Amino acid sequence: MSKPVDPDPHRALLDAMNEAAERGGGEERIARQHEAGKLTARERIDLFLDPGSFVEVDKFKTHRSADFGMDRQKIPGDGVVTGHGRVEGRQVFVFAQDFTVFGGSVSRAYAEKICKVMDLALQVGCPIVGLHDSGGARVQEGVEALAGYADVFLRNTLASGVVPQISVILGPCAGGAVYGPAITDFVFMVKGASSMFLNGPEVVLAVTREEVTKEELGGARAHATRSGVAHFAFDTEEATLQAVRELLSFLPPNSADAPPTQPCSDDPGRQDAALRTIVPENLNRPYDIREVVRAVADDRHLFEVSRRFAENVVCGFVRMAGRPVGVVANQPAVLAGMLDSDASVKAARFVRFCDAFSIPIVTFVDVPGFLPGATQEWGGLIRHGAKLLYAYAEATVPKVTVITRRAWGVAYDVMASKHLRADVNLAWPTAEIAVTSPEGAVNVIYRKEISSSADPAAERARLTAGYRERFANPYRAAELGYVDEVLKPEATRPRVIQALEMLRTKRQETPPRKHGNLPL
Repeated sequence: MSKPVDPDPHRALLDAMNEAAERGGGEERIARQHEAGKLTARERIDLFLDPGSFVEVDKFKTHRSADFGMDRQKIPGDGVVTGHGRVEGRQVFVFAQDFTVFGGSVSRAYAEKICKVMDLALQVGCPIVGLHDSGGARVQEGVEALAGYADVFLRNTLASGVVPQISVILGPCAGGAVYGPAITDFVFMVKGASSMFLNGPEVVLAVTREEVTKEELGGARAHATRSGVAHFAFDTEEATLQAVRELLSFLPPNSADAPPTQPCSDDPGRQDAALRTIVPENLNRPYDIREVVRAVADDRHLFEVSRRFAENVVCGFVRMAGRPVGVVANQPAVLAGMLDSDASVKAARFVRFCDAFSIPIVTFVDVPGFLPGATQEWGGLIRHGAKLLYAYAEATVPKVTVITRRAWGVAYDVMASKHLRADVNLAWPTAEIAVTSPEGAVNVIYRKEISSSADPAAERARLTAGYRERFANPYRAAELGYVDEVLKPEATRPRVIQALEMLRTKRQETPPRKHGNLPL
């Protein structure tokens, strides 16, 4: 029996074009993608966006290359799916690289598709989410492919601080392709499936004679724990895309709009008795600052950023009375909460992101100083520490600081002190604010008295107690106005929420200038 003829040839052509675009590289390559444990570009978009909300742009666009037989290999869409949709009802622009089409390689036309949705996102003020799975630049196009990359990088740069940009690495991302994600605000990776590196294992072996696997060199674990390039690493694509949706729930659509609020069923006046005893009497004993953060957050929920990198500082998002807040906190359970180069850069970047998108910052301080050592000094600790100082000083969003225990030396200044334009500075009775530890101060000030004493140990203990009583406590700083209030720990949540509510209409300008010169 013959197939009936469609009376509308235009409809038939449209159906055929849609089918060709939606099957990407074909059933065989789609099967290979699934065998590798990976979803296709369209499956990822369907999983990420609200059901039925995706609107595709440039579905039928193809490359223009005629070299190397490419004129006979044209697939509608050219290896990247672009468009816009909704996440929890809020508009988002998205592009998803399709590895089944030419290995997801980037051509000039492909880059033009990405640039179009990025331009639209900037014009309407909405986040951009890139789902990356590409073998790199399309070698058949030579410099045109490189030009396409640069066009995307330019837009990443122009969009920085204007709309949130999120990169989700779901497969390979190598060579120049890594620089687009590196400019964006947050990078997600999938353990065992995604990779990022400028030079692959073969190049590394040829040039340096180092033998290293792809996973060791640029896998999710390497970037989430060692380089800090990846802010998040999850076990599956599904968990990764769900986390991206949660992150977006904290973020405004652009720098001119306020962060989204949610209904809050957690009493803003709630006090947590566990905070009374969370700080050990022995200053050398650690505790987990996350427990403090969770105790003051709505529903005890912390969405942590870069959890496994530079763990001596905790960064993440919480809600307080339903409003998004960025949190930075020294972690006494790791390196005694000292700041080092990685922690300084991690926290500085997070502070600058929050400031760019009008997200208030709450800082929890328990810091004995900067990590000593030749490696740190030679690695640029001064420069990296200055980045965090710069970020806090520059930030004009509401800034609330809570000192829980130690705030010693210049680290006190750096961690959102009153002197860096923090708006409300609170301290627990357990806080010690001083140039150095009481023991260290006494050893400097009373060196002669201690050495000439009949009982040096007893004399040192007596002098240390006196110094602590006079200087190393929150009340001296409160007398000077550097601390606005010494409060009971259990009252932290209601007091911080009161401060944030008071600061909700804060307006603070910086001196006119083209831009500052961050100590990069």
